[in-house]
Amino acid sequence: MALKIGRGAMAPPFLVMDVIAAANARAAALPPGAPGVIRMEVGQPGTGAPRGAAEAAIRALQAGAPMGYTEAFGNHSLRARIAGHYTAKYGHPADPGRIAVTVGASGAFPLAFLAGFDRGDRVAMAAPFYPPYANILVALGMEPQLLPADAATNFQPTLAMLEALDPRPAGLIVASPCNPAGTMLPPDELAAIARWCHANGVRLVSDEIYHGLAWGRTPEATAAAYSPSAIVVNSFSKYFSMTGWRIGWLVLPEDLVRPVECLAQNMFISAPHIAQVAAEAAFDCIEECEANRARYARSRAALLEAMPRAGFERLAPADGAFYLWADVGHLTNDSVAFCARMLDEAGIAATPGVDFDRERGSRFVRFSYCGPEADMAEAPTRLARWLHR
Repeated sequence: MALKIGRGAMAPPFLVMDVIAAANARAAALPPGAPGVIRMEVGQPGTGAPRGAAEAAIRALQAGAPMGYTEAFGNHSLRARIAGHYTAKYGHPADPGRIAVTVGASGAFPLAFLAGFDRGDRVAMAAPFYPPYANILVALGMEPQLLPADAATNFQPTLAMLEALDPRPAGLIVASPCNPAGTMLPPDELAAIARWCHANGVRLVSDEIYHGLAWGRTPEATAAAYSPSAIVVNSFSKYFSMTGWRIGWLVLPEDLVRPVECLAQNMFISAPHIAQVAAEAAFDCIEECEANRARYARSRAALLEAMPRAGFERLAPADGAFYLWADVGHLTNDSVAFCARMLDEAGIAATPGVDFDRERGSRFVRFSYCGPEADMAEAPTRLARWLHR
């Protein structure tokens, strides 16, 4: 008799992880001296954790500090540093008691969704979107409701889109800066959306993991400043370059503090203690983080100038994060095959747009530019040669 496979096992794949595997395999098969693979498929900073963060972890281990379980919401000292960050950066005082340290932002989303929504609830988001939003919702028995966005709406949801929804969804996910398009919601638009959600009983989940990586046109703002019911997700992975440390946080509304704490106790117990030590020290490494940010800014500027000459003229405004969302409809209507050829023939790994927009993504590709500057500078030359430009 065949055994049952649970609904959660039916979640779609996160295709970028398959691209990573394919790029790793190609790199391993290259002969000595051959040009390497340029990695533009994933939002993995090429800079590594700040030195002060790593040294704090080393000191703690050398001192024999016990690295056991912490409280489910994390060390009090780290939560206080995160709360202080909101006062310093946004002028919005945050209560450390409403900060939950999580196993990366990826561990924060299931906690937020389980606490904020029920099975069968519809949760809206603009498309294109970060794939795990929808995939986690599906695994949890919830229903993603996609709001098609494009260049006319800056690849972001609008108040008009929300007001047209009937019935209202249970929740809305926004991301500013967003992945994959790199666009941002101006503070007044984020405030209007946050207030609409609160007034209409729609739980807002604001993904703010790319804060710190904005490039000047649009100021950063936190939804926590505009709505007492919003859930804010952030992480040490991007600005602080600490992807592998798996450390993130939630800023929770008062009504979800205890529910999320109970879920965290049962699902994760706590985020890794050693990662919490490093994360706390990372707040003292802003000079190094800003130097990394300057590297991304230089790569961004160089690519925005060179990519159109290489054949990628249709780029979304790269206002934040470290991605270029390229419309390649003039080159292909199959972004999966296009990216496979790009890897095999040009040695450049990028992510097909269908990962982020299943209906329209066949004509889009996402390029990440947070890798080594030299690689980012070489990429347009390879692409131009590949496309015979």
